[in-house]
Amino acid sequence: MELRYGSANEQMRQALARISPGTPLRDGIDRVVRAKAGALLVLDDGPDVLSICSGGFLVDAPFSPQRLSELAKMDGAIIISGDGGRIARANVHLVPDPTVPTSETGTRHRTAERVARSLDVPVVSASEEMGVINVYAGGGKRQLQEIGRLLERANQALQTLERYKVRLDDAMAKLTAVEVEDVATLRDVAAVVQRGEMVHRIADEIETMIVELGVDARLLRLQLDELYGEIDDELELVVQDYVADDRTPSETLEIMSRLTDEETHDLRKAAEALHRLEEDDDLTISVAPRGLRLLHRTKRLSSDSALAIAGHFNGLSKLQRATLTDLSEVAGIDDATAAEVRETLARVTESAILDQYN
Repeated sequence: MELRYGSANEQMRQALARISPGTPLRDGIDRVVRAKAGALLVLDDGPDVLSICSGGFLVDAPFSPQRLSELAKMDGAIIISGDGGRIARANVHLVPDPTVPTSETGTRHRTAERVARSLDVPVVSASEEMGVINVYAGGGKRQLQEIGRLLERANQALQTLERYKVRLDDAMAKLTAVEVEDVATLRDVAAVVQRGEMVHRIADEIETMIVELGVDARLLRLQLDELYGEIDDELELVVQDYVADDRTPSETLEIMSRLTDEETHDLRKAAEALHRLEEDDDLTISVAPRGLRLLHRTKRLSSDSALAIAGHFNGLSKLQRATLTDLSEVAGIDDATAAEVRETLARVTESAILDQYN
């Protein structure tokens, strides 16, 4: 399963993957914490990192958990190569830009955050007394949690995801029903986009937990894949059916991803993301789908052919009335494909109407 997420979140996940349980680096960090020693690790040895290093000494030796725990007994930072295969330097004094803002109070954590923010490299800090491990990457911070607690949180998040997915499925089913009857409103579409974004955010957080858990997350991965499935693809087709011509589905989904959690509860925000809502409009205005989402339920139909059919008929209502001859007039659509499209649309229409009244 592939989730859509921003570059900053991706950088954090890449950093978490490098120090997840089962990796040599995590083994080394755990050794440091058990020994009640602190550590400041920069997971990159590029020129920008070396330019802020002062003192210390060159190690240039293959990485091993044992070496890391021994070198952490000294006060300075440890520089590890970008691929994690070598320890480049140790006992280094880092001199990051002091004007970079930081919310940390401890010296080690303040330095870690400033280095990560100013150079855009992943940095890990482990406190000496509390054994707290913080990861700084992509402009953000994440404190590693005890495995059992993180598993508990992830399972609770999965239960929440399941409930929200039921609500999304209900909204999607309602949208299909009003589409086939040609009575869809902007509210119906906005409800699907809104609930889709909420489901995505929960799944996105679970995905980060899975990355952080590493080898301990095999069952969680199976459960998330089972629940989340092809939701992103389905949601993109909904957006593609209704988004205004001057906006792409990816732009709409990007706008939704930038909303605050509170703003996602506002249906007007979802309608605005589709570029379908003027200042004086309300959500009861009628809208008509292009029909792409329902066309994609035809197994033999490619995405290009679905686009060609939707463009030819310019709306689901006209497409539903199309005969086999009408469909065969679309470039690239043979008689067999035309028949399958007609059967699929008829089946979806019948199923949607039955579901609505049952």
